Amino acid sequence: MILDLDLVQIIHIVLPILIVVASILAVVLKDLLAAAIAVAAMSLLLSLEFYILQAPDVAIAEAGIGACLTTAILIIAIRGTKRMEEDA
Repeated sequence: MILDLDLVQIIHIVLPILIVVASILAVVLKDLLAAAIAVAAMSLLLSLEFYILQAPDVAIAEAGIGACLTTAILIIAIRGTKRMEEDA
């Protein structure tokens, strides 16, 4: 085998790529609810990366605040707005 990678090294390669993809999706998506879900996914992936890097306190804070609380606030704010398609 040319590359002798174990599971942790593969995760360290794949996880940042998934974080960047989720971040790009959050910026590119036109639907605000889908963008909020992409931000939540990015935050959960980031908390997993923190946990793998042996920072469980930062991982818990990122999962609790970044993924849960921020997503809930975004969804409540989106629910309180009016969609442009409803005007037409």
